[in-house]
Amino acid sequence: MSDPIKHECGISLIRLLKPLEYYKEKYGTAFYGVNKMYLMMEKQHNRGQDGAGFASIKLDMAPGERYISRVRSIAQQPIQDIFKQINDRINATISENPQYWDNVALQKKEIPYVGELLLGHVRYGTFGKNSIESVHPFLRQNNWMHRNLIVAGNFNMTNVDELFGNLVDLGQHPKEMADTITVMEKIGHFLDDAVAKLYKEIKKEGFNKKEASPHIAERLNIAKILKKSSKNWDGGYTMGGMMGHGDAFMLRDPSGIRPCYHYQDDEVVVVASERPAIQTVFNVKYEDVKELEPGHALIVKKNGTVNIQEVLPPKERKACSFERIYFSRGSDKEIYRERKLLGKLIFPEILKAIDGDLANTVFSYIPNTAETSFMGMIKEAQNYLNRKKEDQILKLGANITKEELHKILDVRPRIEKVAIKDAKLRTFITQDSSRDDLVTHVYDISYGSVKPTDNLVIIDDSIVRGTTLNKSILRMLDRLNPKKIVVVSSAPQIRYPDCYGIDMAKLEDFVAFRAALALHKDRGTSEAIHDIYQKCKAQVEHKDAQVHNYVQELYRPFTAQEISDKISEILSPKEINAEVKIIYQTIESLHKACPKNLGDWYFTGDYPTPGGNRVVNRAFINFFEGKNQRAY
Repeated sequence: MSDPIKHECGISLIRLLKPLEYYKEKYGTAFYGVNKMYLMMEKQHNRGQDGAGFASIKLDMAPGERYISRVRSIAQQPIQDIFKQINDRINATISENPQYWDNVALQKKEIPYVGELLLGHVRYGTFGKNSIESVHPFLRQNNWMHRNLIVAGNFNMTNVDELFGNLVDLGQHPKEMADTITVMEKIGHFLDDAVAKLYKEIKKEGFNKKEASPHIAERLNIAKILKKSSKNWDGGYTMGGMMGHGDAFMLRDPSGIRPCYHYQDDEVVVVASERPAIQTVFNVKYEDVKELEPGHALIVKKNGTVNIQEVLPPKERKACSFERIYFSRGSDKEIYRERKLLGKLIFPEILKAIDGDLANTVFSYIPNTAETSFMGMIKEAQNYLNRKKEDQILKLGANITKEELHKILDVRPRIEKVAIKDAKLRTFITQDSSRDDLVTHVYDISYGSVKPTDNLVIIDDSIVRGTTLNKSILRMLDRLNPKKIVVVSSAPQIRYPDCYGIDMAKLEDFVAFRAALALHKDRGTSEAIHDIYQKCKAQVEHKDAQVHNYVQELYRPFTAQEISDKISEILSPKEINAEVKIIYQTIESLHKACPKNLGDWYFTGDYPTPGGNRVVNRAFINFFEGKNQRAY
């Protein structure tokens, strides 16, 4: 509950389909593309706060003229920082050369970043140093225009070691084993190979080296390059790239784990991680923004033609459901509806937890992502009360008095804004004793909002580690003197690590995992933990396709309710007075709320790629051997 979880990144690709003069005439500026990219990145800021990057390509530049520009930042406000750098550069150049102001041709020739093809990225660093070298887009340079490659993505690969080995087998010497470098070099290898083959083919037709260049650009088969490059990728990804001559692509993984949306009209092609970003920035309707199908690539050729091609055979769709619950912008039409439904579907369990006593129950939420599920929960509470009121009124019949009627109608869910997050407070001290004291003050409470006879029901989108719940929230809520605190998670219990981009890599971080261990200890079945370890170790040398997720056996002896009850016990501070009960969403209700996003490996351990099973077993081995390290 409100433990910070770092998330996979956000990406945006914009291709202007008209000459820059068109945008100057219609919108008053040749910097239309740059302005739109700034908005696209800001509208996806929820997906990345550790760094941001932007790259642009100018089409049809003469030899010797700069046609690629890139800027990256890890400043505290990285998006603002990179666009300040861009604006300062533009303004300085125009100030020194006033003749550029109304001359679009000179602007394109002399001012960096003013191009027709743009790629933006916002980053959450999941592990390692948050250095400028880690920030996308990545650039692979070459004197051949076609071999210049710029790559950015929202992804994580589970088999980086294997991919790195493949590059070495191809004769390459990558500078590091990071998955971004590995992926870019793999694409770059097959790009180089395709360009070289095309050059030989075109040369046989009688063209010289200089004449061959436009023919290479025309004939370059981007889908074929991506097919060869991604053949052995195991992970979740939305991968975007631009070639120096002006081709561009966006590729989505075969299981559809990571999201990708696109829109096209006669002026622009835009691709992004989030649908509402496109809707808002380009003022288009929900139905005009399409989802890129799993295993497919949207490819924009240098000449402006756009096509969508299958690159890898699509697998069973396993789009990430946790993304819908927690990370994506709630302004998306589908996500808003899904989050409300999650709140509605968990209400029957809440009713049990408070013994049906709505009259003495206060409902609230932890700001801010849980607000939508809270609305769904309250609406269902109102529906429940309306059904009860209807029965009471019908039972009294025609003899009902005005006073009795008002007494019945006046009963409604009691709603209070109990928790208020102090956004200014930062827990910058690392010493545990001092830090814990600061953590307890991250939230303020609305004193007097709850009576000693009240149940307090408070909903959040998820309870992952439970640290903030234990150290801060429950202690804070207990100051209101409720008789019972019911903590509600609109997501199911998170039991397994992610390996596709969300920063949840270690099993012992999860309170559900710790609860299962405690239950085994209570019941004298701790030998099962050693058995699971042995089974995981026995698979270390197996190929990914042969690996089984044995960590699922840890949870098998217990019901979800038993684990929830143990979590309540683990997270309840001993010194508080209120009884604490923790409720989680069921897997069945999650699938009902998010029917298109059935990727539930965090909750069930059913990973959509073979690499996931290897990662979860490795995570268990690390836990058992006391190694405080990531499993991928």
